[in-house]
Amino acid sequence: MIKIYHNSRCSKSRQGLKVLEDSGKKFEVIKYLEDIPTKDELRNIISCLGIKPINLVRKSEAIWKDKFKNSPLNDEELLDAMITYPKLIERPIVINGNSAVIGRPASNIDSILK
Repeated sequence: MIKIYHNSRCSKSRQGLKVLEDSGKKFEVIKYLEDIPTKDELRNIISCLGIKPINLVRKSEAIWKDKFKNSPLNDEELLDAMITYPKLIERPIVINGNSAVIGRPASNIDSILK
């Protein structure tokens, strides 16, 4: 089942949701600000994306700038920060099996809709 980690207040996330709706495929919406991923779920997302935890962090968020920008965090500390402050998680994230993309731009999502 395709999953989208979605924030309805984010225009890019809404665009990603529209791509999935238009695809006609079944998918699950995970409102990650309410249903915060566990550390294991974040590890799996990061593994599917093929990135480092720092690349999943929204560095433009005020929380990042105020609390973490000048602090060298290891991967575990980054995961903890994203769990404590889920607004730091990049969005939208779409997962299809073992493949995932960050839907910025939304056209990235097409690459995993097979």
